Amino acid sequence: MLRYLPFLLIIALTIYAFIDCLNTPEEEVKHLPKAMWVIIILLFSIVGPVVWLVAGKKRVASGGGGRGSRGRGQWVAPDDNPEFLKSLREEQESKDRDRDKDQDNGKDQGKDAD
Repeated sequence: MLRYLPFLLIIALTIYAFIDCLNTPEEEVKHLPKAMWVIIILLFSIVGPVVWLVAGKKRVASGGGGRGSRGRGQWVAPDDNPEFLKSLREEQESKDRDRDKDQDNGKDQGKDAD
């Protein structure tokens, strides 16, 4: 069983690099077109995936805790997202206005009956 481990690791590395290459946007691929990287990964089973992981993609250093460095397209928690909070506030105000209208209509109908 242990003698199959290197073979399985090579297969796993190739599959990981292949999927990573396919999921990478075209603008983040460096040096060669994406189709060429896929061919290299699949043809050169050890070297291809390693070269892709080292040089084929623009890597972003994962920052630990820098709140001020948020990118524009980065996910933001709903309670920190000003657009989401604004939409909640507007929705609540709309419900309050509708409720106030309903209460006013109920009072007006009661006065008309007198």
